[in-house]
Amino acid sequence: MKAEPPYVRIVTDIRRRIAAGELRAGDRVPSTRQLAREWGVALATATKALTTLCQQGVLRAVPRVGTVVAAPEPRPSPSPRGTRRRATPQSEQELSRERIVRAALGIADVQGLPELSMRSVAATLGVPTMSLYRHVPGKEELVLLMADAAFAECEFPRNPPPGWRAQLELAMRLHWSLYNRHPWLARVISLTRPHLLPSGMAHTEWVLRALDGLGLELDTMLQVHISLVGFARGIAIELEAEVEAEAETGLSSDEWMKSQNEEMGRILASGHYPMLSRVNAVTDERFDLSLDTLFESGLQRMLDGIAELLRRTR
Repeated sequence: MKAEPPYVRIVTDIRRRIAAGELRAGDRVPSTRQLAREWGVALATATKALTTLCQQGVLRAVPRVGTVVAAPEPRPSPSPRGTRRRATPQSEQELSRERIVRAALGIADVQGLPELSMRSVAATLGVPTMSLYRHVPGKEELVLLMADAAFAECEFPRNPPPGWRAQLELAMRLHWSLYNRHPWLARVISLTRPHLLPSGMAHTEWVLRALDGLGLELDTMLQVHISLVGFARGIAIELEAEVEAEAETGLSSDEWMKSQNEEMGRILASGHYPMLSRVNAVTDERFDLSLDTLFESGLQRMLDGIAELLRRTR
């Protein structure tokens, strides 16, 4: 009797765990890296198993969370006789660059950029790996196409809000929302070797227009833009790391911080860090270390600095 492919065994085991109640709707399932370790298989095999379950509606991918058990859907009423059509398998559909980029985004958004490969994309689409190269030269080019597609989601209003500060707030919050949807994006962006991404250049154009006519030199305007992008990117780098850390430890950032309280108290009790002791006594229970809060707080400080710069140029 022919042995089942490894990915099928993983699919069967996850289905068994769901049926037994070990995994319930909304529960996160092991990541591809964890499955690869547990079953002793390649990452592409683990990816194919999760992709198969997602295509079957058993699991669903949630950005910044991972792959979770999907809520059961109500069974549709029977179709009238003669109206049922056979679904066309995805592998039989026409392959295109857009489909490849969309599949790659799905993998990177949920599993992280390290899990992305031409093989994993091919497994998701159900096509031979070599067929991808007719549309995309390789992974490096694919990642740039993904970044451009991500920035294309950033829709600026036709009529900007009044005032430079409101316009910059809008631009940077849109920028931050992209990082939240695509946590891998921050690692792709370079401040010193910027990629020529048309959709990303549209973001730069918006910021420069917001600063135009305020008395700043053109090079200063560009420096302000780079500083804003660098600030947002610096915070966003932690998005993917936080998802990975939570998957590995099973602890949220708040839970992890609480687990450090005893050790923190021991260190501060030494008396070597008086300022940290004062800060810790005041902020221990109410200080919010969430990345969204850190971004919003830092953004306002950045904008205050730009306001002071503008004041000095007048």
